[in-house]
Amino acid sequence: MDGSELLPVGRRVAYWRGRRKLSQQVFADRLGRSKSWVDKIERGVRSLDKVSTLRDIAAVLRIDTAVLLGRDVRPATPTARIEGVERIRAALSTYEIALGRPATRPAVPAGRVVRDVGHAWVQFQHARYPQVVDVLPGLLAGVQRISADDHESNRPLLVDVYRLTAALLVKLGEVDLGWLAADRAMATGAGDPLLVAAATVQLGQVFRASGRARAAVSASLAAAYRIALLGPDDGGPGELSLCGTLLVQAGLGAARRGDDRATADLLDEAAGMAAQIGDGHDHHRTAFGPTAVDLARTAAALDLGDAGEAVAWHERATRRDAWRWLPLEYRAAHLIDAARAYLQADAPASAGRALADADRMAPAEVRHRPAAREVLAQVARTPHAPATIVTLAAALGVT
Repeated sequence: MDGSELLPVGRRVAYWRGRRKLSQQVFADRLGRSKSWVDKIERGVRSLDKVSTLRDIAAVLRIDTAVLLGRDVRPATPTARIEGVERIRAALSTYEIALGRPATRPAVPAGRVVRDVGHAWVQFQHARYPQVVDVLPGLLAGVQRISADDHESNRPLLVDVYRLTAALLVKLGEVDLGWLAADRAMATGAGDPLLVAAATVQLGQVFRASGRARAAVSASLAAAYRIALLGPDDGGPGELSLCGTLLVQAGLGAARRGDDRATADLLDEAAGMAAQIGDGHDHHRTAFGPTAVDLARTAAALDLGDAGEAVAWHERATRRDAWRWLPLEYRAAHLIDAARAYLQADAPASAGRALADADRMAPAEVRHRPAAREVLAQVARTPHAPATIVTLAAALGVT
């Protein structure tokens, strides 16, 4: 550790300027600034609030921007994520179940596989995406291996791991590969309305992420109404949660298409189901409840072009105690939507606070999700962006 690591940014500039044996005047000349400006930066009187300025200073000092900001923040490299995604692709490219290939190694005990899949879902819901990327190829192989021996009994587990795979890949911007995982889940669940409904939740996400809003609405409604046709003895909170979640997916698809009437009707219908369940549940990995529906209204209003309404729904929903009961991944993803809404409502400072909250809550949501990095870049470019956001944008190399 060198002495610069614990210093404020301005003092760190002075430290590295001294290491490079540059006077303030020479340093200022190379930056095209005044000596007074450099002096104020180094004393902390003036803040460094632009990514471009930070990069200019780092270039003159011949150091990486992350070193200028401190070693606790480093430029993100996609290498590990890309390698992980390729391993997931390879795991999805095997067809042991269909081809009936003999196992090349002993199957992991089914009970352990069930526990491992459950643990991976917990990791995902805590937005620990790099960890999920690491374990998912092995989970896919393990579940496929035990399903080859007893496919019918292990169908729910296979759907569960395909759903997790699709959800993760959509987060990482790998929509086409996510579509393959969602399609596998649908095919595996065929014939069982509940398994199909669970798989359709991720299929709807894939369709919306790939710009196929009409398909998202159609598939989500078809799966939801199949559940609605189940008799009263077959229903329960889990089934109601799936049906309501699918209505939310259809509502978001309708919003993406600009159909405000259908959006309102579908989300109102979902809200009625959510009221019967209440908050604080996570049936079928949906986290469905009244607060989840109101968060969906934020995203829908944003897609319909009403940023003011989106902000109002966001602020109303996040004041509830139930907001804190939702999974970290769910909350952080919503905060990205809230940041977009604040930007469109010409409130960049509030957008910055929403992003900063998301990063504190679930760093991987901001740092590994392409959609979030795009919003981060937009906020960092606004005048008087929060210093924390400028620092994060520079560390991640987004502009």
